[in-house]
Amino acid sequence: MRENELIEPTPLGTATTVVTPPPPTNSGVKPRSVSKLRRSDVLALLGAGFSALSVTTLIYVFLAPFTGPVGFVLLTYLIFLGLYALLISFDESGPAVRDRLAAAIVHTLAAVLFGTLVVIIAFTAYRGIRALVHLNFYSQDLTNAGPLDPLTVGGISHGIVGTLIEISIALAIVIPLGIACAVYLNEFPSALARFVRTVAEAMTALPSIIAGLFIYATLILILGLPKSGFAAALAISVMMLPIIIRAADVVLRLVPGTLKEASLALGTSRWRTAWHVILPTSRSGLMTAVILGAARGIGETSPVLVTAGYTASMNTNPFSGPMVSMPLVTFNLVQNPQQTSIQRAFGAAVALLIVVLILFVIARILGGRGPGNLTSRQMTRRSHQSARVAVRMASRAKGTSLSEAPQTATTADSTNEGSTS
Repeated sequence: MRENELIEPTPLGTATTVVTPPPPTNSGVKPRSVSKLRRSDVLALLGAGFSALSVTTLIYVFLAPFTGPVGFVLLTYLIFLGLYALLISFDESGPAVRDRLAAAIVHTLAAVLFGTLVVIIAFTAYRGIRALVHLNFYSQDLTNAGPLDPLTVGGISHGIVGTLIEISIALAIVIPLGIACAVYLNEFPSALARFVRTVAEAMTALPSIIAGLFIYATLILILGLPKSGFAAALAISVMMLPIIIRAADVVLRLVPGTLKEASLALGTSRWRTAWHVILPTSRSGLMTAVILGAARGIGETSPVLVTAGYTASMNTNPFSGPMVSMPLVTFNLVQNPQQTSIQRAFGAAVALLIVVLILFVIARILGGRGPGNLTSRQMTRRSHQSARVAVRMASRAKGTSLSEAPQTATTADSTNEGSTS
């Protein structure tokens, strides 16, 4: 007998009736929504914030000889956390109070990081806006521009071209190598794969100057090649490769095992499974891995300076002569104390941010949507492809039936002849 069941007393010789009481109902009690911000939460935040600001002002002005804006902000925030916990404890239990405090700290850290990013971008754009408004800044190099020349003379076109050439060569090298290595680490687990994964993780923290010195020692000193954009691209590739491998490895692990098992169960080889199932499914994540690697490589300065050198003129040949990048142009210009050079340096930094943003947009477009989320054009293309496959399979089945028909008739004739004889 289960709990909460009642046995009604019955006369002797009759069946026993078991009566189960109805489950208790919480009529009139509205469940609390944890996904929305309540009015009491907003009042607790505002009350704790204004109270913390008032208490800190009282301490700084009347009670203690404290000075400095940093200390004022830190003390205000600590008092805010204490008062916020006190106000929440009037309505909530201990776990809820700790959860609200953790949420407040996390949101504060996110706001601080976002605000820092906004301040950095705004400050850089403000200092470089005077150089950005001139068209010659994008079409000329610094061959004829000196430190005392106005902003209407000279530009950073040689840095933009050099950056695009070097990052293009580096991406052409590291994308196939990085994705192939990530596929190997996931599809062929072994002791060697674990060793390669450990080395890739360790190389993500490799100082950039080490990569530049490695390429400088091998290509320039030992092999005798001149300083060039190709050598700088190889040094950048050394920095980008472990990041792409590590990020792509994590993305490929998220592919459902059922997809791979279904492909292998149909008799497909591992290579075709990786090419037609695993990589298309994780395409968006792989593009994110490429973006992370490109963002690391496009901002490197010391490997380019060691392996390619510096020049103020345009050079479009990556295999001969020095070639600069925009970070190197910014580094060289900001060392000059003249105001025009500093404004050119900040303008080059803003242009570098724009180039990174453009590459990010291109990667998002190439990466497409996530698995299962198809556009209308993709749906139309899939439907046409399915129709063609259906027609091909129907024609194949029809041809098979026609080829089997004469064989059936021949078999029947031979059977009749045998029975007659």
